[in-house]
Amino acid sequence: MDKDSINERFIKAVSTLFQDKGLTKTSIAESLGLKPSKFSEILNSRMKAGTDTIAALCEKYSFSPSWILMGEGTMLIPGELKGRSKPAYAVTPLSHIEKLQAIQAQENSYRTGKICHATNNKNEGIPLIPLSAMAGVFTGETAVMEFECERYVIPAFKGADFLIQVKGDSMQPTYYSGDLVACQRVTLNDIFFQWNKAYVLDTKQGPLIKRIMPGSDENHIRIVSDNTNYPPFELSKDQFNGVALVRGIVRLE
Repeated sequence: MDKDSINERFIKAVSTLFQDKGLTKTSIAESLGLKPSKFSEILNSRMKAGTDTIAALCEKYSFSPSWILMGEGTMLIPGELKGRSKPAYAVTPLSHIEKLQAIQAQENSYRTGKICHATNNKNEGIPLIPLSAMAGVFTGETAVMEFECERYVIPAFKGADFLIQVKGDSMQPTYYSGDLVACQRVTLNDIFFQWNKAYVLDTKQGPLIKRIMPGSDENHIRIVSDNTNYPPFELSKDQFNGVALVRGIVRLE
């Protein structure tokens, strides 16, 4: 077993707990029998999580030992979600528990080969658009989409218009760099935002994948990252050229 890989999966599992409003780094450390300082050393990859700590994490929060130790199966034990807040107190409007269940179902589908497959047929599948061609997606210039892009058949995302690849860590732990995001174009005329949903915004500074919340007035929206290291900011609606709703992700491992 690769100790570095085990520690990476341990950190990834713990990072999902930080999205729960009822849990803190200190409370998680105490539940694992660790001092907060040692817990921080593990999360910063300066120390390795011991077998007792891994066992405690799996027991108290329903993480799969097989996944953490060997990368097999799903992150969570099916049917269990110990140690989390009740949905009413978790992240809203989509509770963190529901997110974890969705991630588990998606990862299980991928590992059983049911989630997607590539195709060379230009008449089927969803095109994977390079970020450099994003403007053409919203302006209706479909030549790139039809002839130059990889295409993927994903039954769960039949309404999606295109895929793009996530870059950077601003939306972790929901979206990781390298994930494929399935998007559905939204008309700019009389647009109705679903607050706290993830969108792809084609802005004058380039494409952004962010959550959308109400701004200070009707002409602005608040741009929010899932990674709390990135502070939210406001953007005028006239600063973006196109909008697409994120329908889901495909995580390629």
